[in-house]
Amino acid sequence: MAMKDYEFWFVVGSQFLYGPEVLDIIDERAREMADKLNASGKLPCKIVYKVTAKTPEEITNVVKEANYTDKCAGIITWCHTFSPSKMWINGFALLQKPYCHFATQYNREIPNEEIDMDFMNLNQAAHGDREHGFIAARLRMPRKVIAGYWQDEDVQERLGSWMRAAVGAAFSKNLKVMRFGDNMRNVAVTEGDKVGVQEKLGWQVNTWPVGTLVEYINEVSDEEVSSMMSEYNEKYEMNTDNLDAVRYQAKEELGIKRMLDDEGCKAFTNTFEDLYGMEQLPGLATQRLMEKGYGYGGEGDWKVSAMTAVLKAISEGQTGGTAFMEDYTYHLVKGSEYSLGAHMLEVCPSVAAEKPKIEVHPLGIGGKSDPARLVFEGHPGDAIVVSLVDMGGRLRLIVQDIECVKPIMPMPNLPVARVMWKAMPNLTTGVECWIMAGGAHHTVLSYDVTAEQMEDWAAMMDIEYVHITKDTTVSTLKNDLFLADLAWKLK
Repeated sequence: MAMKDYEFWFVVGSQFLYGPEVLDIIDERAREMADKLNASGKLPCKIVYKVTAKTPEEITNVVKEANYTDKCAGIITWCHTFSPSKMWINGFALLQKPYCHFATQYNREIPNEEIDMDFMNLNQAAHGDREHGFIAARLRMPRKVIAGYWQDEDVQERLGSWMRAAVGAAFSKNLKVMRFGDNMRNVAVTEGDKVGVQEKLGWQVNTWPVGTLVEYINEVSDEEVSSMMSEYNEKYEMNTDNLDAVRYQAKEELGIKRMLDDEGCKAFTNTFEDLYGMEQLPGLATQRLMEKGYGYGGEGDWKVSAMTAVLKAISEGQTGGTAFMEDYTYHLVKGSEYSLGAHMLEVCPSVAAEKPKIEVHPLGIGGKSDPARLVFEGHPGDAIVVSLVDMGGRLRLIVQDIECVKPIMPMPNLPVARVMWKAMPNLTTGVECWIMAGGAHHTVLSYDVTAEQMEDWAAMMDIEYVHITKDTTVSTLKNDLFLADLAWKLK
């Protein structure tokens, strides 16, 4: 489903102690809050007020309904009054959707002259949310706690950000990844436990024959290719005379997309070691498919392919860009240290600073014809790079903060898309931390998805989260990794 098709259920906590008049007021206010939050323009999905829950049965029933309603991507709770937390145990024990505890209150200010015991009985969010929070802590529930006044923009933006992570969790649970061949021979980090990943993250990772893909490519008509060429000329600068190579990439794009859609897959991998029957390694074709929201991983890296698709889903509708990426080489001049990210061909043009150029150049590996690709520079801005690795028995999500910059040199003979960045806390410490954590050479780079959203997503998926920031040191990271190893062995 698209982002706009998901909804989040607003469940308000109370009890019968306060009488029907108070419950009527709570119900009215809850509807008002949902309506105003939806009208704020800060939320990517709709909030649906479901119930002011006063009994264990009401709570359990709404949780059961949420679990089996596909468009419900999560539950948001708030306790207007005091809601005894034992009422929530059975419901919370069944909850399978992401959960946000919205610690707010209806009124912004304490009314000096109006405050009396009637006001105190009605407005007990400070009381009720703490009781509510205890039971989630007692049950060791993964959850997001957002505190603040519900009409403040920064609070609404945090709620909207969490919603995006929850949509990423829903997307993940239904994600299918198409593998063309295996991963690159003898590479370790692209391996992983596909059964364990499906149990934990929901990903269905399977392989299809390259020969079947070739059949799809060969079925693409000349008319379809010509239409695609018109689109290429409109969106990009055609910087090659080898139009036959570009036309073949159009055939690959249409063939791969058709096969992905027929199988219900939103991500795919391939490898230059298995291109039997194909004329070119898909370059432009892959870049275009990522631009449309499909995930991709080079050299058979199905984990980064799926993560690219997940981050694309989380950032739907945003314009900064998200791309499959690889740290390729470093600039180690003192005081001017940078990482240069690129790949053989496949970097998504959503991160381009200017109109990309279509070019055709030799590849040097794969043994096929020279492939067409989009060449461009990435735009400046704060971003993150993300790597998911299989630690044997558990998954680790590694996120590093980076600052992308305009490349400090033009590199006129580098015939691929590229992004240059400063790694946090600095290049050498960042590299040491990344290697210490086991981060892969393939990553997902995103200007739109935040580290907080990835932390939320990791909590929803119940996997380990490592964050390399401007304040990270090698010694603190070593200690954190050691403690994490102990903690995850006990789980």
